[in-house]
Amino acid sequence: MLKNMLKKLNPFLNGKVIQAKRAIWCQGSIESRSPLHQTLANCYIKGNGIEIGALHSPLEVPPEVTVRYLDRMTVEELRQQYPELERMDFVPVDIIEDGETLVSIPDESVDFVIARHTIEHYENPIGSLKSLLRVLRKDGILYLAVPDKRYTFDRDRPVTSLEHIIRDYTDGPEWSRYSHFEEYVRLVDKVPEQNLCGHVQSLMDMNYSIHFHVWTPTAFLELLFYCRQQLNFPLEIELFQRNDTEFIVIVKKTAKD
Repeated sequence: MLKNMLKKLNPFLNGKVIQAKRAIWCQGSIESRSPLHQTLANCYIKGNGIEIGALHSPLEVPPEVTVRYLDRMTVEELRQQYPELERMDFVPVDIIEDGETLVSIPDESVDFVIARHTIEHYENPIGSLKSLLRVLRKDGILYLAVPDKRYTFDRDRPVTSLEHIIRDYTDGPEWSRYSHFEEYVRLVDKVPEQNLCGHVQSLMDMNYSIHFHVWTPTAFLELLFYCRQQLNFPLEIELFQRNDTEFIVIVKKTAKD
């Protein structure tokens, strides 16, 4: 199925599909100092840009590169959200902003956006891809790393359908918000039925950042294919790489058709 999807993607895929290599799983994210991530950063990350949601594990970039770190909360607030990371050093947050909309970031103002293990936290993935591409200059690089739900704590959850994601884009994500939290609490946290509603409400009240959507590589490629072919998003896939529990996608912003 993945092979057939790649054939469909051929008009905007540069052909750099590489077999998986082993990476290091660290506190729910891929360790940024792994040789693979360093190699890809050295190859693709240049100029000035932003990294979204780096927390304790920023991507290691070449020394001549300038990165500003963006998150939705201050470091102190993030530590309250993630007490399991209390012993980790967080990067300073340079820009407090919603990484899904990037309202304060001007159009075509950065050379790259690093967004590793973030898009699954966004309620409107198509809208977020639109925002990420908006702030990139032409030929700018979007560096995505996405957990493969089959090998993470999301393994028992169903893959989010493309139809569902399209509706989140066209109708807004409010219609599905509660169901995402309920699915997460039921299938990830394994909360008993009698405690389900209370646990869901608790996470919603604290604005906890769950994985709203989950993908396999094939499903995520289908999403990109839809954005390019049906919505005319200016993107080309430079590289698609399976990597242990995640897959890495390097996207280049192209001129609009």
